Amino acid sequence: MNNKEKKKPASIFVEGPVSPEFIAGAIAKHSTKTNIGAHQIFLGQIRNDIKNSREVRAIEFSAYPEMVYDVYLEIREQIFAKYALTCMHVYHSLGKINAGEINLFVFVSSEHRRDATMACMEMVELIKSKLPIWGKECYDDQNHTWKENR
Repeated sequence: MNNKEKKKPASIFVEGPVSPEFIAGAIAKHSTKTNIGAHQIFLGQIRNDIKNSREVRAIEFSAYPEMVYDVYLEIREQIFAKYALTCMHVYHSLGKINAGEINLFVFVSSEHRRDATMACMEMVELIKSKLPIWGKECYDDQNHTWKENR
């Protein structure tokens, strides 16, 4: 990990959906980093599942930011220790995100594809299982239930 990446990353939270323009900009910023040979990207999108005859129209995300940040830094360090990465960026939405919109953007870069691919996949699983971020599914009938991560 280079010195630039050793500094603490900024907050991972984005108010509202992660826009396609934001994602494109993040990718474009890496075009000058010529030591990178692979990028792996994960985009989490809200599905309009049908549950008990009700359609999920959105998920409203909330979190305890200070706790999320502490846990995120811990799992980020684990990933950097396990894989030869150049950089890693994570952005998670807060607020109401409609079906079809992006709520999670994980962007991992390395010299070689295997490290980028494996690190991205593992990071997504750790985000889903470890970070105190909660989602409330909002249905077409104006009711809601708390989402369980799988």
